Amino acid sequence: MHKRITVKTSKIIILGVILLFCACIAKLSYIVLSDKVDGINLKEKALSITTARQVLPSHRGSILDTNNETLAQNVNSYTLIAYLSASRTTDMNNPKHVVDKVTTAQKLAPILGISEEKILGYLNQDDKYQVQFGSAGNNLTENMKSKIEALDLPGIDFLVSQQRYYEKGSFLAYTLGYAKENEDGVIEGKLGIEKYFNDTLSGIDGYREFQKYTKGNYQIPNTLEHVVPAEDGADIYLTIDSNIQLIVEKAIKSLSDEASMSWMIFTVMDAETGEIVASATNPNFNPNDTNTLTSYMNPLVSYQYEPGSVMKIFSFASAIESGKYNGSETYKSGSIDIAGTTIRDATREGWGTISFDLGFANSSNVAASILSQRLGTDVLKNYYFDLGFGKTTGIELSNEAAGSLNFKYPVELANASFGQGLSVTPIQILQAMTFLTNDGTVIKPYIVKKIVDSNDNVIYEGKRQEVKKVFSAATSQKMRELMHDVIEFGTGKTYQTNNVNVIAKTGTAQIASSKGGYLSGEYDYIKSFAGIFPEENPKYIVYVANEKMVASTKTLASVVTTAIEEIASYAKLTSKKSDVDYSKLVTINNYISKNTNDALTNLESLNLKSIVIGSGNYIINQYPLKNTSLIAGDKVFLVTNSLDTKMPNMQNWSSSEVKTYCNLINLKCEINGYGYVTDQSINENEDISSDSVLKVTLSDKIN
Repeated sequence: MHKRITVKTSKIIILGVILLFCACIAKLSYIVLSDKVDGINLKEKALSITTARQVLPSHRGSILDTNNETLAQNVNSYTLIAYLSASRTTDMNNPKHVVDKVTTAQKLAPILGISEEKILGYLNQDDKYQVQFGSAGNNLTENMKSKIEALDLPGIDFLVSQQRYYEKGSFLAYTLGYAKENEDGVIEGKLGIEKYFNDTLSGIDGYREFQKYTKGNYQIPNTLEHVVPAEDGADIYLTIDSNIQLIVEKAIKSLSDEASMSWMIFTVMDAETGEIVASATNPNFNPNDTNTLTSYMNPLVSYQYEPGSVMKIFSFASAIESGKYNGSETYKSGSIDIAGTTIRDATREGWGTISFDLGFANSSNVAASILSQRLGTDVLKNYYFDLGFGKTTGIELSNEAAGSLNFKYPVELANASFGQGLSVTPIQILQAMTFLTNDGTVIKPYIVKKIVDSNDNVIYEGKRQEVKKVFSAATSQKMRELMHDVIEFGTGKTYQTNNVNVIAKTGTAQIASSKGGYLSGEYDYIKSFAGIFPEENPKYIVYVANEKMVASTKTLASVVTTAIEEIASYAKLTSKKSDVDYSKLVTINNYISKNTNDALTNLESLNLKSIVIGSGNYIINQYPLKNTSLIAGDKVFLVTNSLDTKMPNMQNWSSSEVKTYCNLINLKCEINGYGYVTDQSINENEDISSDSVLKVTLSDKIN
């Protein structure tokens, strides 16, 4: 009896399941075959749901100097918009569109810098939902945005975007390069570090995928989403020291303000490591405004030219290393015949019969030519190539050129020995000079100190890299001695400094003509200076070059030596003062924007002598810069906000102090002799006008 009931119940359940299954099949068939179910068009419903993909942009990394000072970074940029449609407003007590157009125009006009009428022209487009305000309303800063927000104008809002910003404008422009939005709206590096490390700086965009209806961009509630977070770009730290960069920027501006030229480069490199610590150029540009960019060529790595007599450093070193040089050996200077071509010294009559050592000090083309013939083309070319000429250095900058070593015949060989008939770049000169400060080993230049990813991990670190041992330590030492003589009594006498010992080689090269031969105008030359300081323990290598400068070599020397003195002071390298008690060094503060009397009191407490320029009540400039170490009695120049200048008593001032004073007030000066001031053409307390010219006489004896 019990079993029959169980069987009967099971049959009922099975029958129920079968009926339910048939109902489901029928329902599914109906859904498949019908356009509508329960009044809803399923095809349209399916099409209204789609997978959306939203880009999560990465943040471009910053570029900083060796002191962690930001040089390039992404900043928010704002575009001003006005909502005109009254449909945005549901509560007139809290309007979401522009209600009073006249008042809105009146309040926006002074901030945007355009007329009320022009603003009303934008606001009176009643057929539009929203409007923008042309270029006046684009790229607004945080400060301008805050000012507009403070007006509390209904219907006024902002679109936010990112743009690349260069805090110091044209400062280090060709090294940094620039980055801007491409046609896809992505910030992309176009020049310099920005271009070379574009992928590293850019990072990797992330994305978010979610289900949404086609009408609207909102995620459907309770649906899943897939998120891949963005990887922000890395930060790049350069070897650049902004304090030294400021000095070389000022030097180039000082010279370009005084004299016209085609171009100029001023670069400073660490003599031991190869780090580029500063590099300034003329012409220049402002990366924030690419309309100021006239050339994509960075003079440091892209300019190729015939360098002139600085190449004698390398041709003489090659002769010494090859055993073809005897410094006390004599030759007849003035001119020499090489395969039927006469090669002359700059001083056409020469200096009579002199030694080869003296020939280097006087920059004798004849001496270099004789040595080149002893070496032969292959040997000299191989030495040049080992030093890095004729190939790129591999420094981390875009558009580096290789130069050329296309000399073959005896006359071409002679020309190559004194820097004509071959082409180089400034960075190659700097690299080659490292043999002088590293016992004959060439060191690769570099400009990136480290790269740090978004998680603060150091993913790259720049370091000293030896390229090749080209010369012996003895050859290196001999060349430094010869370069000492250049400054002591040779062609570089005008580059003598007071507070640091410099060794150097100067150069004056003819400019090759596109029609063959060389240009012959009065200023058709490339003038250059390749120096090292301090002589006793080299810290920096300096290379300066310019083309078609309408000024004397003396003018160039004045600017360069002033910069060297400033760098030496900043880096605490003032080694010429043998009586310095280093335990009594003091570090000066920043006095800019400070009260004049307060600055004087502070400097007096440090036992420093203040030279106040003008009678203003606060300081607008100073020299030396803040954090410079000085010795008791040293001078600090303070420029005030009232430049009614009177001539100070310059008795016993050094030439660098005279140059500093004159540069600070844009006073033309002529310096005669070496040592310390014994006479000045403008008397103490005499008014200085814009057309004044100061003439000072120096002597090696202090009065």
